[in-house]
Amino acid sequence: AYINGKAVKDFAQNLSTYLGIEHVIPCANGTDALQIAMMALDLQPGDEVITPSFTYIATTEVVALLKLKPVFVDVDPVTYCMDIESLKKAITPKTKAIVPVHLYGQAANMNAVMDIAQKHNLFVIEDNAHGLCGSYRGRLLGTFGAMSTLSFHDTKNFSCGEGGALIINDPALVERAEIIREKGTN
Repeated sequence: AYINGKAVKDFAQNLSTYLGIEHVIPCANGTDALQIAMMALDLQPGDEVITPSFTYIATTEVVALLKLKPVFVDVDPVTYCMDIESLKKAITPKTKAIVPVHLYGQAANMNAVMDIAQKHNLFVIEDNAHGLCGSYRGRLLGTFGAMSTLSFHDTKNFSCGEGGALIINDPALVERAEIIREKGTN
């Protein structure tokens, strides 16, 4: 009942409807959602993933676990979200993904992040653990990047004690993410 039961499937469908996104994969927690997302992108050891320097450890823990290289960028002193000028300076030929983190009810500057990602052909995975139901310029957070992740831990704005979800905006990544989730992240 708790693992892929009706209540979980109903929740995933309701979240999908709310976000206007077709693909929602429930996960054990937000960390698993981040790991499945990065594994689904088929990133290789040594590939660089840019994250803000001010975030929960899980955001970069997964990067290190997968033998990717975390690249930290400064945060805006007002929003505590990724500083765009710092992001621009951090991109190298080894950069493959950007993980903006929406934090404390503040949204990362997603228009700028997406423009930069498109210019450099980079994936964007939104860490939306603190941003569910938030929006940026009229659009729900978690609906910008190729994927976004949610955590439902007690410390989040939508909590059930534990749990998470992977939101997939890029249909080409759905099958791979579902296979990884079924097999496990080990």
